[in-house]
Amino acid sequence: MAAHTANELLSPDDTAPFGLFNAAGRSPFLLIGDHAGSAIPSGLGDLGVSAADRQRHIALDIGVFGLGHALARLLDAPFLHQVYSRLVIDCNRDPDHADAMPTVSDGTGIPGNEGLDTTARKARIDAIHKPYHDAIGNVISQRSADGQATVLISLHSFTPVMNGIARPWDVGILHWTGQSHFALRMLESLRKNAGLIVGDNVPYAMDETDYTVPRHAFPNRLPYVEIEVRQDAIGNASGQERWADTLSKAMMEAL
Repeated sequence: MAAHTANELLSPDDTAPFGLFNAAGRSPFLLIGDHAGSAIPSGLGDLGVSAADRQRHIALDIGVFGLGHALARLLDAPFLHQVYSRLVIDCNRDPDHADAMPTVSDGTGIPGNEGLDTTARKARIDAIHKPYHDAIGNVISQRSADGQATVLISLHSFTPVMNGIARPWDVGILHWTGQSHFALRMLESLRKNAGLIVGDNVPYAMDETDYTVPRHAFPNRLPYVEIEVRQDAIGNASGQERWADTLSKAMMEAL
């Protein structure tokens, strides 16, 4: 069932592996969305996953596509986002690791990812993962050549309940090593909002399992932040606009 070359994996009718909105934005912020899309290459069918499960958090970061566009408009920033589902390949994971193409996610089996051989895995990497990261690298390089500063903003969302445990946070600010000062200032800024529960490296902590920020921000010495917003807060356009307003203000203050 799996296609064996990149060209076979993405047919002429399949969409490109990433989207770039407001490419000429002059803001210092570069917005990225590793899990913004839910598309599956036509050659892979539905991966054996039900339509309902393909709309769950296991398939995409709910709300990030709209949130990224709203932020891009407010800030005049480019938004570069993945189009394909994280079930096909997770672009925030090392592509050589098994969890980049999971066989189970939050209790749901992914039959189309079982028994993938090296050739099938390479086809997904070459068609989806590599072009996405090449695009991020190219944008950063071009901005640097143009003398334009870049702060890398990685947008994600999280489910309010995981494994039966409620997560109380409205938003989480993730950081690790490198130029983490921007993330820490943004954390401080968001905590000034009365009524917001702001997590510091929760519900996830940035570590060696992350791929995008360590690959692009750390070696280029870029200020960065990874932002996790509750999915039920950005599940519609009005919520996305509200959170874009809140986050843009905190980002500007953190500068």
